[in-house]
Parts: sequence; C-alpha cells; structure tokens
Amino acid sequence: MLQRPTQTAAFWRDQFELTNDDIDFLNHLLLDTQKPLKVSDLALALIRGKYLRRENSRIEQDLSKGVIYVPKQRYQKGQTLVFPALEFAVGQVLDVRKGQNPEHGEFEVIKVSFSPREKPREFASGLSTPHRLNQVNGERLVHDDALLSAEEIYALYHDDIDESLLYALQEGPRHEAFVEVDSNWLLRDMLAEVHVGHLNIAEALIEMQGKPQSAAQLLTEVDLDANVSLSMRVMSLDYALSQDDRFDRINQGREHVWFLRRLEPVEVQSVPRLLRNRPTPYGRTLLSVEMLQLEWELDDEWGESSLSSEVPTVVPSTSFVLIYPHRRFGTIPLSGRTRSFFPQASSGTSIVSLVDGRWGTRYTGWVLHEARYVTGLAKWMEDHLLPVGAYITLERTQTANEVIVDFRTRRPRREWARIASADLESNSLLFEMNKINVACEYDEQMIVAEQNAESLNELRARLSMEIALSSNWLTNSRPN
Repeated sequence: MLQRPTQTAAFWRDQFELTNDDIDFLNHLLLDTQKPLKVSDLALALIRGKYLRRENSRIEQDLSKGVIYVPKQRYQKGQTLVFPALEFAVGQVLDVRKGQNPEHGEFEVIKVSFSPREKPREFASGLSTPHRLNQVNGERLVHDDALLSAEEIYALYHDDIDESLLYALQEGPRHEAFVEVDSNWLLRDMLAEVHVGHLNIAEALIEMQGKPQSAAQLLTEVDLDANVSLSMRVMSLDYALSQDDRFDRINQGREHVWFLRRLEPVEVQSVPRLLRNRPTPYGRTLLSVEMLQLEWELDDEWGESSLSSEVPTVVPSTSFVLIYPHRRFGTIPLSGRTRSFFPQASSGTSIVSLVDGRWGTRYTGWVLHEARYVTGLAKWMEDHLLPVGAYITLERTQTANEVIVDFRTRRPRREWARIASADLESNSLLFEMNKINVACEYDEQMIVAEQNAESLNELRARLSMEIALSSNWLTNSRPN
C-alpha cells in the first residue's frame, strides 16, 4: 500500500532537514505576514504549506499520467498505468495473458514495462478475489480523512522538527538573515535601524530614571524610523539592547524591562562564592530514611528533596532559618519553602517588591532563578540587626510580584552566640562564645556571628586556593 513519507515517524525523526527551498519558504512567509512568528508557527506553516501541499501536488501530477492500477480491473495492451504502491511508478502494458491459479478463478496477467533499462514485471488483473490494492482510490490518495494533519504531525514530532528548524535559523548557511527576539523569529531586514546614538540615549534615560525601563518607555525619547510600525520599533530596540553588554534584560511580571548592568547590585552582576553550588557526586540510593528526612527538613535550595517539596501557592505564608551565606550577602534562598512566593522561571532575573512587615519599607528584590536566591535585603537585615539563625517569614499579598518579609520579633536582650574570627597567621577559623544583642526568635543551633568580615573573606580565599592547588596536584600525580 501507499505510504506517504510525511505520515511516517522515520521521515520527521531521521530524514527531515531544512533545504534552501524551505528557507525561501520561511523568508516569504515572514515577508507576507510582516510580523514575527514563533518556532511552532513556522513549523506548522512549513508542514502544511510546503510538505503536505507538495506531496499532494506530486500525487495529483503522478495520477494524471495514466490509469491507477487496481487488481480487480482489466487492462489492454498499450495502456499506461500508475502504481501508487510503487511510489507512483508509471508503466506501459506490453502484453495480456490468461492467469493460472485455481485459488483465484479466472483472471489475467499483464506484463508492464517501467523503463527500457528494467526487466518488465507482471501483475494480476481482472482479479475477482479480494485484494488490499483494490481499495486504492485516486481521490482518497489526495484527500483522506485518515491522514495526519499538520497539527497532528507537529504534536507527534515537534522535538525533532524544532531541532532541525532552530539549527537552520541559528547556525545554518543563511542564519544571518533571521533574528530572534523574545522567542519570536523575524527577518533582520524587517527591523528598524538602531545605531549607537540610540543606545546611548537609552542608557542615559535608564540612568536618569534609576529603575528598569521597557523598550516602549525608552521609545518616547529614542527616535526610530516612524515609517516602521510601533510594535516593530519596540522589537527592534529590544533586539539592539540584547546585543549590547551595557544592558540587562529583567523579567517584570509577564513583561520584560531593561536595566544597566553597572547599576545592578553586586550579587546580581556576579554570584558570590559562598552562594555558588559546588555539587559533590554521591549515591542518593545509599541514604537512609533518617538522612532523607534530615535533607527534607534542611530544605537547602540545592538539595534534591527541595525540588519535589515545593510549598503550594495557596499557602499564605512560610518561614525558614537564615543561614550564614544568605545573611552575609542579604539574600534569601529559592528553596522548596520559598520558591512559589516568587516569579517562576528557569533562567534570567526577575524583579519583585519586598515589603518590610515591621515598618512597611519597600525594597527592590532581584530574583536570580539559575543561582536560586533573591537579593536586595542586606539593608533590611542590618536595620533589624537580624543574626544568623533568625526565623524569616514570607507572606503573600494581593498585589502581583509583591512579598512581605518579616521575622518573629521579641523583646531585645543579649544572648550567648558563637563568634567566628580568622587567624591569618595560621590560616585557621576560630570560634569563641560571647554575647550579642538579639531582638528576634532564632534557632539556638544555628546562631553565629562574625568578628571581622574582611579577614574572614581573606581566609576563605586562601583556603579555596589551597584546595584548588591540592586538587590540581592530585589530578596531575595520578598515573596515566
């Protein structure tokens, strides 16, 4: 039976690659629509408008060359036949003779020549017994409700189709003709011109405002070609800003805005060493139930149990213990307990408003999704003299992208705590017990303070260097 290539998994998974003709099709499509399109839109248009239509056109053209061969019909010498089951091969009947097979009764055998270079082949005709090829119908070959539609093909094989499509758009021989803006694709020639003068004005505007600005806001002063539509001017400026290292794209709700990297908090520009994840391979299956329970209770933002125990969005508040790395840099972790209180994304940076639950002061929070922390609370922690080990509370509000940060207050008094200090002569970390002022509830096992942050930083750098040198020595000393 006929098997269309576009109806098979093998074609889309193993054979589908964009040709120059396909790129021309996408080029014309974007020119005709005059708007950016997502990869899924490009793929569907290519499947429907190119592959399925071309396949139907080829079938119609092949069918017009002769009579469709079906075993139940009789044919005459010299007649031209089309064989859909043989990839629409066209042959001419050279001879007709009686067939001999008691199982099939009376029938004929036709000898068909497909090419002077090929040996003629024989086929049954006038066959009265059932045969699957008798079901072949010219109209159904082109219009068959059982065939997969473009949407159904894409739903089944979208991963493979997208991979081939994105390779052509990003790395193919003609990739420079296309640009991607906010997960949409368009032709580079469709963009309005944005030169360095425009970008300098955008930089000055953001610096003057002192807060992130959208491309639409910047266009009030950045004068792009008025002959280009507003939506395309916005997209043109977005693309130009994304290509300039001075600007950083920030998520703000469902939209995105632009800010200057040099004005961002240090913890946004670069992840502090103390907050970087340094994974150590281990056999998780070897952990006992008690150890897994302890891991879940600690709720470390990089712990595997944290990924599967996220607090639902219907829970109005949550609390966690402030540990030293986050107290040191004024950050809070994006863990299972806290993640659902903030915008969700797998990468990039989002902005939220953090409201002091005590005084109502507002702080800008920067959510670093990949680094798994929120920064912007250093002043809040200092103002309230929060120690390491303090219980921090997060509360949802009715306002989008707004979170109340609070702590469990109590009457201030001096409490015993471990005080960390650095002995740089011996490269040692020392602890002593002393009293510090505490005005909040805290975990007695976690409370700790530091005597000199700079000396501790230097000690940490020295020890990190020693560990790195030791690791290199061990690697180089192993036998080949």
